[in-house]
Amino acid sequence: MENIPATGGIIVVPNHVSHFDPLVVGHYIYGAGRWPRFLGKASIWRVPVLGPFLRKVEQIPVERGSVEAVKSLDVLIDALHQGGVVVIYPEGTTTKDPELWPMRGKTGAARLALVTGAPVVPVANWGAERIFDPRTSRLSMRPRTPVTVVAGKPVDLSRWEGATPTRAVLDQMTDHIMIDVRDLLGELRGEQPPAALYERPARRAGAAGEA
Repeated sequence: MENIPATGGIIVVPNHVSHFDPLVVGHYIYGAGRWPRFLGKASIWRVPVLGPFLRKVEQIPVERGSVEAVKSLDVLIDALHQGGVVVIYPEGTTTKDPELWPMRGKTGAARLALVTGAPVVPVANWGAERIFDPRTSRLSMRPRTPVTVVAGKPVDLSRWEGATPTRAVLDQMTDHIMIDVRDLLGELRGEQPPAALYERPARRAGAAGEA
């Protein structure tokens, strides 16, 4: 937890192995003395009871594919300028890698880092897939399932400081971020990670990844 700064705005970028791991990562950040602010699909905020609760605990709705997405970015920038902890899953969904290694990420975290200069802290978690495994949709209610979370030192993005946020620049930054997350997960698992980041199926089919 010493790699989670005690003050100031930071961007936390975890790997995503299970639908359960946001609870694990959120608990970890809270245990480090910070309040985590996650991004979520704006439609969730329209669910009775859940929506008001999410607003109360300062989570951040994100509208996709519309001009509202720009407003969501402004909310994130304001949160960082106010010294908040913004949690972004660069993969955008649970990993599709058969062995649950990280995929290539989307560029939102890189764009936000370039705009704000906020440090990007990689986080690896392992064990949440034993509670809910996205590969099988199997839910385990076994008590005291061991789950481990670790934060690394902020990603060194200095080579891109002041760069124009072109697609090429954002892709390079994102790959650099995800490699740090991948290597951190390898240390946590005690395994050698794959040399290349996993390409999500849509990208292999030739579709452009969503930022």
